[in-house]
Amino acid sequence: MVTDVASLFDLTVYTDKGYYIGKVYDVEIDASERRIHTLVVENYNRDIINEDTGFNVAESSKAKIPYRWVTAAADIVIIRHPARKSAASMASDADGLGL
Repeated sequence: MVTDVASLFDLTVYTDKGYYIGKVYDVEIDASERRIHTLVVENYNRDIINEDTGFNVAESSKAKIPYRWVTAAADIVIIRHPARKSAASMASDADGLGL
C-alpha cells in the first residue's frame, strides 16, 4: 500500500464513514517484521478517539492508530471507523492504543 513511509507524514486521516481523525505526526515501524505498526496522529478528534472506542489517550494531544486499521493511503489516509468497546474487550486489548 505505502512504498515510502515519509509520504505518510502530515497526511490527514479520516474514517471510512467520513469523520476527520487528525494528521499523521509519526510512524512506528516494527523493525523485526519490516512493516509499519502504528500511525501517531496529532490533534485527534476526541469525539471518535477516546476511552469508549478503546484508546488510552488521557490528556495527550497524540493518539496511536494501529496500521492494520488503514484501508487506503494516498493523498489522505482512511481507517476503519472505531467501534465502541465493552469494558471486558478494552481490558483484553493488548495493542496499547494511545500514548
